[in-house]
Amino acid sequence: QVQLVESGGGSEQDGGSLRLSCVVSGHTYSNYYMGWFRQAPGKKRERVATIDSDGTTSYRDSVKGRFTISQDNAKNTLYLQMNSLKPEDTAIYYCAADRTKWKVWLGDADYWGQGTQVTVSS
Repeated sequence: QVQLVESGGGSEQDGGSLRLSCVVSGHTYSNYYMGWFRQAPGKKRERVATIDSDGTTSYRDSVKGRFTISQDNAKNTLYLQMNSLKPEDTAIYYCAADRTKWKVWLGDADYWGQGTQVTVSS
């Protein structure tokens, strides 16, 4: 049974920083593609960043230069460092995992965490 558990969310001021973590259990971490997604109230879920097993990363344009996705295979943990936060970053953030890259890319991954709330105030 694959399980993903996020942590690290909270409230920050405009311009602040937060680091999200996603601990993965139940499978060999390095065999999966991973991603961070977010969903704001009344909006569709959107892909924030992805990372391949070889470390290749991708970001949505609105977070490029501010967010960094990384992973520690030894700790089975995925991270999202978020700097220069803006009110429009306010959302529930989810991590996702799948053995198939395109399923993560399209937000159709088999495994999801429960989400962690990020709130940025101006």
